[in-house]
Amino acid sequence: MGRSQETSNKKEIRNKKEKKRKEKAEKKAKRKSEGKITDFNDMIAYVDEFGKLSSTPPDLEKRIIVAPESIEIKIPRNRSESVSSREKQGVVISFNKSKGFGFIRESDSTRNIFVHANNLTEPISENDVVTYELGKGAKGAIALNVKRVK
Repeated sequence: MGRSQETSNKKEIRNKKEKKRKEKAEKKAKRKSEGKITDFNDMIAYVDEFGKLSSTPPDLEKRIIVAPESIEIKIPRNRSESVSSREKQGVVISFNKSKGFGFIRESDSTRNIFVHANNLTEPISENDVVTYELGKGAKGAIALNVKRVK
């Protein structure tokens, strides 16, 4: 009575599921018959003093014991940040005046920062050296308060 309203599509789906279960059981039985024993010790990886993974445990006679009292954790004090320390400098690599946006390449890295015409304090063009403040936009970092360096 339970399967009286079964359609052919439902039968196909049920048969596929049963076939997958059988295949999975066969694979499991095959793995067991091959004799590959997965032991926990086979899965352990060690890290050596250089940070590389190794399958052999470290030599306990070569270890260095560090006294916890000798470890110093310091947080550097923030120096009084002036406005100029927050400002970054870069070069305008592209700026499309008709669309109103472009990109600035940071001087200290190769990162490109998006700049929009609304964030300009004066007009800029390509290859201008500018100062700006970093802000967070919807898709990443954006340049704010962009000024041309004279």
